Amino acid sequence: MVDFVMVGALVSLMFMAVIQLALVLHVRNTLIDAAASGARYGALADRSPADGAERTSGLIEGALGGEYAADVRSSETVVDGVRMLEITVRAPLPVIGLIGPQDGIEVSGHAPSR
Repeated sequence: MVDFVMVGALVSLMFMAVIQLALVLHVRNTLIDAAASGARYGALADRSPADGAERTSGLIEGALGGEYAADVRSSETVVDGVRMLEITVRAPLPVIGLIGPQDGIEVSGHAPSR
């Protein structure tokens, strides 16, 4: 009986750790995809960098919630002689469920600018 409790607790802890890791990876991948999509949108001929940041915020709010879309910035950079639009997202790192330290993760997306 004691062995069952000890092994059961260990297996439960490992299961929850794997689930939490999957949630962190899901949040990170969603943020990266939204930043890249917003950068491509903002780099279009009839759009501005602010439009790309707004699109990124909308995608993140729809997928994860408003607290993850609170800090979205756009800037223009030069990479290897090519002008690029960069969308940067800083969001909480989910440590326990979706709760975690603010500005725990930073991702960016790039697209060639006009």
